[in-house]
Amino acid sequence: MTFIEPGLSVRDGFAEGPLVDAALSRAARAAQLLDDLQEQAPTLTDAQLRDGVHRALRRYTQGHPPAGQVDSYTALIRRGVRIDWPVPDRLPCA
Repeated sequence: MTFIEPGLSVRDGFAEGPLVDAALSRAARAAQLLDDLQEQAPTLTDAQLRDGVHRALRRYTQGHPPAGQVDSYTALIRRGVRIDWPVPDRLPCA
């Protein structure tokens, strides 16, 4: 096992620790929010959809996502393109 910093280590090519658990939890929540938005998209205004995408990405990044990314995801969802956000059980390290 290699310790990177408190709360983060690598074992057998996978990151471990509470920091990894938090990142995977944020990714799973963002994926769920995007799934919900895609189901509700036909009933949402463009502004509501964009706001929802912004909140989902902000949940994951814990900061302001790039406006271009928000606009791109919003346009894809509006056109009916399914955005899959797979979340692994473990976080591989390069």
